[in-house]
Amino acid sequence: MAVNSHLRPKPGFTDQASVADAPPSCIVLDHVSLRFRGERGEVQALSDISLSVEEGEFVALLGPTGCGKSSLLRLVSDLIPPTSGVIEVRGGPASAARRVNQFGFVFQEPALLSWRTAIGNVRLPLEVVGYRPEERDARCEELLESVGLLKFKDAYPHELSGGMKQRVAIIRALAWNPPILLMDEPFSALDELTRAQLQDDLLQLWNRGRKTVLFVTHNISEAVYLADRVVVMSPHPGRIKTILSPGLSRPRSEDMHESAEFMHWTRTARAALKS
Repeated sequence: MAVNSHLRPKPGFTDQASVADAPPSCIVLDHVSLRFRGERGEVQALSDISLSVEEGEFVALLGPTGCGKSSLLRLVSDLIPPTSGVIEVRGGPASAARRVNQFGFVFQEPALLSWRTAIGNVRLPLEVVGYRPEERDARCEELLESVGLLKFKDAYPHELSGGMKQRVAIIRALAWNPPILLMDEPFSALDELTRAQLQDDLLQLWNRGRKTVLFVTHNISEAVYLADRVVVMSPHPGRIKTILSPGLSRPRSEDMHESAEFMHWTRTARAALKS
């Protein structure tokens, strides 16, 4: 399957310009569009999306509600097919990546099973993918410890706070060590303090494993704080308006929010959304 390999934008405030000598990419969308039939007729959800994401890169998809950000995640993960264009994941079709469990998902709601404990919820995908039974609990306890929840491993979802439940959802997505993490507004339902803490927890997990992350959000400061690049999308139908590469130093910390550089990039992203 032939896919253009030169879709990686130049650093800074860019459009969908390309670089011929870009390294091999993890995810490539080449002129991808999505249409579907709604109650009032045909809907153009996404139009001519071209994007390349490198292995280990953290990319935020930033845009207003209804611009197709979540649909883009479903396309990448082969949950729905594109109307036109080509999607390639790690050198092959997205369907092949899905079949070998290369994706981990985190959604806005934790979607934990109420009859399973925290460790039972984290263990579930390991059971599905056939992870060695004798190693499952050790893997789950390691992940729970990484987000400070080991002492809550036997707690049921109704006994956990919103932030705790979302931590469980995140490490459940990482349980079988998938190379790609797809996150659909995972912190939008949380209060500001909990949201800030989970952003830092996520960055610590990412720093350790360097997964390729596609992170959907409509929160400007969250996108700038977390991501290597911020893909700014237009309102419906969704198009890529521009791609920002803030280049903020890592590891990142809460006090970065007060820096002139961070404020500059949040203003730049806000202006891009409004333009």
